[in-house]
Amino acid sequence: IYELLDQVEEEMVGMLDAELSEKKLGAAEVRQVFPTGKGRFVAGCMVTEGTINRNKIARLVRGGEILHESTVDTLKRFKDDVKEVRAGYECGINVEGFNAYEEGDIIECFAVEEIRPSLR
Repeated sequence: IYELLDQVEEEMVGMLDAELSEKKLGAAEVRQVFPTGKGRFVAGCMVTEGTINRNKIARLVRGGEILHESTVDTLKRFKDDVKEVRAGYECGINVEGFNAYEEGDIIECFAVEEIRPSLR
């Protein structure tokens, strides 16, 4: 009977939608905007807290309003491609699908975790 209860519980949990949880990894302030050619730009930033990680979710904030949310497409330290940049260091960031950076913009970096539902 316990095996039957476990199977029923497993089936019920399978019917529930998983919840998504955002974990803020870090933030960077745009200090300067650099043209890269072909009408594209990269944001020259100072990481102000945590870490900025390539291929994680990036949220571009200007004046408290969210302008764009996508992924960190390019992350560079000087001319080197890097996976992450820690607080206190400068870097170049390109957020996928966004090109209208302005000095003072904030780029926040997030990881999204899926939380499996439970009946207990």
